[in-house]
Amino acid sequence: MYTREIQPPQSTPIEKGKPLQGTWISAFDEVDLLSIQRPFSFPFPKWMRDYRIKEWESFFVKDDRFFLEAMLANMKYYRIAQVCVYDRETEKLLRFGKVVPFTGRKLPKNLYNSSIISRSYGFFFRIHNWLYADTIKVDLDIKATRNRPSFTAHLEYDLKRNKSTPIVVNLPFSERRCMYAYKVLASIRGDMVFGGRHISLDPDKTLGMFGDFKGFFPYRMHSGWCTGIGVDSENRTFGFSIAENQTKETNKNNENALWVDGRLTLLPPVRITMPESVDKEWVIQDVEGMVDLTFTPQVLKRTAVNLLITKTEYDTPMGYFNGMLINSEGKKVQVRNLWGIGKKLYLRI
Repeated sequence: MYTREIQPPQSTPIEKGKPLQGTWISAFDEVDLLSIQRPFSFPFPKWMRDYRIKEWESFFVKDDRFFLEAMLANMKYYRIAQVCVYDRETEKLLRFGKVVPFTGRKLPKNLYNSSIISRSYGFFFRIHNWLYADTIKVDLDIKATRNRPSFTAHLEYDLKRNKSTPIVVNLPFSERRCMYAYKVLASIRGDMVFGGRHISLDPDKTLGMFGDFKGFFPYRMHSGWCTGIGVDSENRTFGFSIAENQTKETNKNNENALWVDGRLTLLPPVRITMPESVDKEWVIQDVEGMVDLTFTPQVLKRTAVNLLITKTEYDTPMGYFNGMLINSEGKKVQVRNLWGIGKKLYLRI
């Protein structure tokens, strides 16, 4: 059975100017990658080092019928706001994406009491991280257009309800360049208005995943993520977040996690393969026998940005997971037609 060491609580993942590597189960007081000394062999000034750091916060929410996925990202050369709402019963899809070039709003350095806001004409998006109160609050307001219905959401992640343990990691790309990630699964309460229809989210039936990411990512970045949440055959809430990227020593530490009724299982490194293409069946497996999943895309989404000096190709299909996972107790978690999302990112920046 795969295991790895959980580090004692740490105020920051940077110590004496050098990034720490490890896995934790509590958030840092501050994540400031600019405090790393000499992340590059050449002594770049601070503003140039800052431009090499990419950061984003993302979340998704799912109940018996609706699926919401959104992200705020600061790529330094541009910022991205992206929202997707899908009604599985009517197959109605709302997509909103905004890319603002040559500007980027910094994301907070802590999650205990901080906010990030994106606003423009007909659009408002705020994430208030408030771990001091065991909650994360999200507000979204998108005005209707000729081709798009209106959408409003006021959501609250209740981190106390199922006592979910977060996973926090700091993973190396090189000796002094790293990526940090915080992920947690929680019950959701709140309200949405989609195309004039009011939807009240029942915290007994609604789950959400939240993630916070920062990193000195490679100039050419290739990554894949798979995330699903739901209820298994034993009526246990569960969720998983699995990734494959270019970090080193992935058997020692990685960002892969499974939650069952709030209890965290640390998963081994995996391979995410697409034998035919991104819109065909994906295969997600490890070598420990703890992860054996397939993902069948149903709804395809793509974001592409090409600004000469930078290029982004971001595929985020929604679809069904099938297979099984093994938790830390050695018990199988059967995954049957579980709605979730896959992500495939190519970033040259």
